[in-house]
Amino acid sequence: MEMLKVENLQVYYGVICALKGISFHVDQGEIVSLIGANGAGKTTTMQSIMGLIPIKGGTVTYNGQVINRVPGHKLVSRGMSQVPEGRRVFQDLTVYENLVLGAYTQKDKAQIRKDIDEIYSRFPRLGERSRQVAGTLSGGEQQMLAMGRAMMSHPKLLMLDEPSMGLSPLLVDQVFDIIRDYHRQGVTVLLVEQNAKKALSISDRAYVLETGSIALEGAAEDLLHNESVQKAYLGE
Repeated sequence: MEMLKVENLQVYYGVICALKGISFHVDQGEIVSLIGANGAGKTTTMQSIMGLIPIKGGTVTYNGQVINRVPGHKLVSRGMSQVPEGRRVFQDLTVYENLVLGAYTQKDKAQIRKDIDEIYSRFPRLGERSRQVAGTLSGGEQQMLAMGRAMMSHPKLLMLDEPSMGLSPLLVDQVFDIIRDYHRQGVTVLLVEQNAKKALSISDRAYVLETGSIALEGAAEDLLHNESVQKAYLGE
């Protein structure tokens, strides 16, 4: 069953066409990756899906409903959550306050406390720094906080934009293990990632974006062994 369907998506920045009519889908229960170089249109795709930038043409459908004009905060209550590029935690708020804000669609205070405890058990460093201002955390800690905050809304579809950016190899492995873990819990994942090898290693399917267009698509395992993908994105 298609959870997310993007058809002929077109986005402009002024007169510059950033997305040239791309189409792809994410089925319920999948991990799907969008890979490509800087400037390929990956982040623009994520932002347009979440209603953060206007769509010039095409449709975005989530669980059978067109969401082109639905604001991002309402999409969260429908089961979509995004971990944006660059983490974008609330710098002047504590770790705990960031997590509470991630649960703004939830009404059960006891459940919110339980969810925060679960985040702390998954990310012990956040528990240790629960009263620390988020802007003073390391890059890896901020990434953990951004992921934890996104999970506080109990998403059905989790969208991650460059979760490994700027992290040490050890932390990258940890982040991808957590993505796998969330997926095993029943969360569908759309992943934008420059680390193509890591993304393809955990994905069911993937799409390769080049300058606003989809150049390749297929099973992640096939793309991992595709010669042109290896040369362009895997350093092989």
